[in-house]
Formats: sequence, structure tokens, C-alpha cells
Amino acid sequence: MSLTRTRTGTLLATPAILYMLVFFIVPSLILFAYSFWSSASYRIVPDFQFNNYLGSLASPVFWKVTFNAIRIGLFTATVTLILSIPVGYYLVYVSRSQTILYLILITWFSSYLVRIYAWRTLLGTNGVLNTVLLQLGVIDHPVSAFLFSPFAVTITLVHIYLPFCILLVVSSLSEIKRDLIDAARDLGTSSIGAFFKVIAPNAANGLIGAFMLTFILVAGDYVTPQMLGGSSGQTTGLLIADQFRKTGNWPLGAAQAFLMFGISIVLYAFITVLGRATGLIVKRRAKTEREI
Repeated sequence: MSLTRTRTGTLLATPAILYMLVFFIVPSLILFAYSFWSSASYRIVPDFQFNNYLGSLASPVFWKVTFNAIRIGLFTATVTLILSIPVGYYLVYVSRSQTILYLILITWFSSYLVRIYAWRTLLGTNGVLNTVLLQLGVIDHPVSAFLFSPFAVTITLVHIYLPFCILLVVSSLSEIKRDLIDAARDLGTSSIGAFFKVIAPNAANGLIGAFMLTFILVAGDYVTPQMLGGSSGQTTGLLIADQFRKTGNWPLGAAQAFLMFGISIVLYAFITVLGRATGLIVKRRAKTEREI
């Protein structure tokens, strides 16, 4: 019986595995090989050298844009996760209606570019925000700093990726039984205490996954920074895209992409270690249940 289940599971997983192998792993390996090659006059030379990595690590522009991408990514992912947790809690433990979830999904029916242009309209010098502030007397003249700034990039990316993060949070909270929360409340734990003692440890992997996926998508985004960021809101994704589109230096762009990949792994490891050190992440769920 066990062998039959194993074969059935392997058969069902094979199409997805093959898809990921052909369209993700193999292209990534090819791109990784490109990162050790060189480029001259829009031609790729298949040699083996580390100049792309060493040059990127020694480039002040790369580090400036990378730190800006990390800053925007961390702040956006943090705000998005903080906003997603109450909504996810309400959808899983309070409301039995799926109306709010459907409304969240409806936001994906609008185009990515439409949402970006909508925020350009809101934040522009003649936009809704400046008009309201002028009428209220808060400002004397339109503020141009709202647009083409890290603020514009961050608020737009929060709006774009909030539904995605909410779905991930709902998925992680759905695995936690309401009985555990009720038991913690019966033992005198407050709502906040129940969250940190029951929900957070059991849903830690899902919450960290939602945070990291949001961070990676934000840090790698190049459309929003290009249209709303200006010179101060550029991210690594835009820098890498320019290597492929404008300069034709694919090896350098590949090297910068894998450097950002390494930075994301280090960040994920740091957050995981920090979560375990603070007790928010436990190795076994049973341990959390005994502590209640």
C-alpha cells in the first residue's frame, strides 16, 4: 500500500518537476554559466573569469542600488506582512464569508501597469493627493517629492503585492486549529500573547515565506522603480535589466542577478536564526502545544 502511494505521488509530481527542471533550473544553470563569461561589442565570449563578480562587488553604483533595493524591499515586505496578518486572521478565524477574499482577488483583474499609472495620477503634482492637501491648507504649493521617490515606489509595491501576501498568510494560518488559540485564552493569555505564543510559532515558516517572497519580488522589480522611482528609487532589478536591454552585457547582468540571489539567501538565513533566537520559531509544533 505504501509503495503504491509512493508511485502515485511520484507520478503526480513528475509533470511539475519536469516543468521546473526544463523552464527554471536549466535556464538558471545556463545563466549561471553566462555570469563567468565576458562581453565585448554586444558579443558574448565564452571564457571563464571572475571579473563580472569582482567588478560588481567593487562598484559603488552596484552597492548603492543594491542597498536601496534591500531597504525598499525590507520596508515594503514588512508593511505588507503587518497589513496582511490582521486580514488573514479575520478571514481564517472570524469571518465565515469569502466575500472579502473575493474582493482581494478581484484586484488582480486590473493590469499591473494600470495600477502603476493610477498611483502616478494620485501622487503627481496635479494629482489627487496634492489637490486635497492644497484645499485643506496643509501645503502652499504642490509637492513634487511624492512622485519619483522611494516613497512612491514603496506605496505602489505595497498595493501591488498586498493581495499576494494576504493569500500566503491565509494559507499559513489555515493550518492552525482554533482550539489551540481558545486553549491559550482560557489559560489567561491575551490576544496578543496568543498570537506570539501560538500563531507565530506555528505559522512562522509560512509568515517568513510570505515575507521573503514579497521581498524578492519587490527587490527584483524594475517596472515600478523605472516609472515611479526616479534617480533615488532605483533597485537592483532595474540595474540588471539595463545590462540585458541597453548595454547588452548579459554576463555582467547574470553575475549581478546571482549576487542578489546570494544576498537574499543570507537575509533569509539571518531572519530564520533571529526567529529561533527570539523563540518565535520552534523546531517542532508539539513543543509549542506543550508550552501552552
